[in-house]
Amino acid sequence: MAAISRRRPLALAAAVAVALGAGALAVTSASAAEAPLKDYELIWGIKQSYRSYVTGMAAGSFTPADGATQAADNGAFTFAGGTGTYDSDTHAVRLGFAGSLKIASKLHGFDLTLSDVRFDSGAAEITADVTSGGTTQDDVPLADVTVTRTMTGMETKLTKEAATVLGSASYEGAAGDPLTVVQKTPPTQSPSPTGSPSSSTSPSPTASTSPKPTGSASSTAAPSASQTTSPSASASETGAATQGDIADGTLGWGVKQSFRTYVVDGPAKGRITASGGATQASGNGDFTFTEATGTYDTDADTLKAAFKGAVNFKGHEANGSYGLDLTLSGLTVELDGGTGELTADVESLGQTSDDVVLAHLTAGTSGLKAEDDVISLDDVTAELTKAGAQAFGGFYSEGTVLDPVDLSVALSDDAQLPDGDGGSGDGSGTGTGGSGDSGTTSGTTGGGTTGSTTGGVTGALASTGSDVPTGALGAAAAVTVAAGAGVVLAVRRRRQA
Repeated sequence: MAAISRRRPLALAAAVAVALGAGALAVTSASAAEAPLKDYELIWGIKQSYRSYVTGMAAGSFTPADGATQAADNGAFTFAGGTGTYDSDTHAVRLGFAGSLKIASKLHGFDLTLSDVRFDSGAAEITADVTSGGTTQDDVPLADVTVTRTMTGMETKLTKEAATVLGSASYEGAAGDPLTVVQKTPPTQSPSPTGSPSSSTSPSPTASTSPKPTGSASSTAAPSASQTTSPSASASETGAATQGDIADGTLGWGVKQSFRTYVVDGPAKGRITASGGATQASGNGDFTFTEATGTYDTDADTLKAAFKGAVNFKGHEANGSYGLDLTLSGLTVELDGGTGELTADVESLGQTSDDVVLAHLTAGTSGLKAEDDVISLDDVTAELTKAGAQAFGGFYSEGTVLDPVDLSVALSDDAQLPDGDGGSGDGSGTGTGGSGDSGTTSGTTGGGTTGSTTGGVTGALASTGSDVPTGALGAAAAVTVAAGAGVVLAVRRRRQA
């Protein structure tokens, strides 16, 4: 196979040293700059959350062919038959692989195939041919690679082009699955040339340079809770009772910023509607749920508060029907010693699942302290539960960090709550950014008219921090949704060495 041309050369620190193991050919002379390689395989899953979306919400499938395979349980893909060259001067490995991968969903309107997958350690990238609507684009860069000496478990970062292929701009710069390039079957060992100083087959340099610093987007760490509240097992210093009923309160939560962006500005081309006592901050910001009721006990450091309001995410309209119509309501927070859970009612195709535990909560303090008859907790970490992942179609995996939770509850009727404006609005939506009062008025962000506060959920929340596909879609199987950059692709075989 001809060597890969560098379409998007990336700066690596001098020459990247790689160990090719038993499959590398010893360079027998200084003039032999390139040595042939064969029998390699490339193992890469693209991105786990994308695979879950395709086989889950999109009700689609992956079909490897022509020598490509997929691991069990919707695992990573292997492209075999890798051939190419090793450059002993630059230590660059360039390999092309046999096999193709068809990715299709009739429900979400895409049918794509990747073929002629290639790896170039010098350019530090993975490329593939992508055929869309009958037109083939050769050598589309799918991921930047942090090349390592062993070429196993290498970090990958999805490119802008990959985001287009996969159907969501939010994939650009997101961390992909790790990449491994290894020789499948060591060649039959042949005698070393007479007079060879060593039978070693590794062409690695004697003084390798450090691998290129990783450029992959690392997962956002769970935000640490602010220390505005300090542990206390005593009653409020103002003389408030240590336990009783909650008089009022607000809950600030954005669900997930990347999901809001996906709905308003992404492929969903939709809108977000807060109603029934909930509001949304301008600029496609966070939501505020109001009129808390429940109980507290500052001695036991326990609290349970339910909030009014609903938020509806709607998008992917096709012929008057919506592929995405998700409503969360009846939000409740329960804490005990600084940890607890967030529950909500989830509306799905006319059927409501009540009290779904969406997130595990972890506050920055184990104690509850009332100041001026108000208990406030800011930046409470929220991590998706197994039940929450199932409720959202399995797109987010258990443990995904959602937006942090801000909580304030009043312990008396005359207590003054902090300003509950739904936050500063960290979303990037470009809709009208409406907000309603705490009554029945609803606010809508994005295009269209005010949406209903009920709807169906068959979709997944878009992936953690940056990996929103064309997902979060739901509707009856008869509804065909044109999701983002869905493309029809055909297998295209290319040159062989």
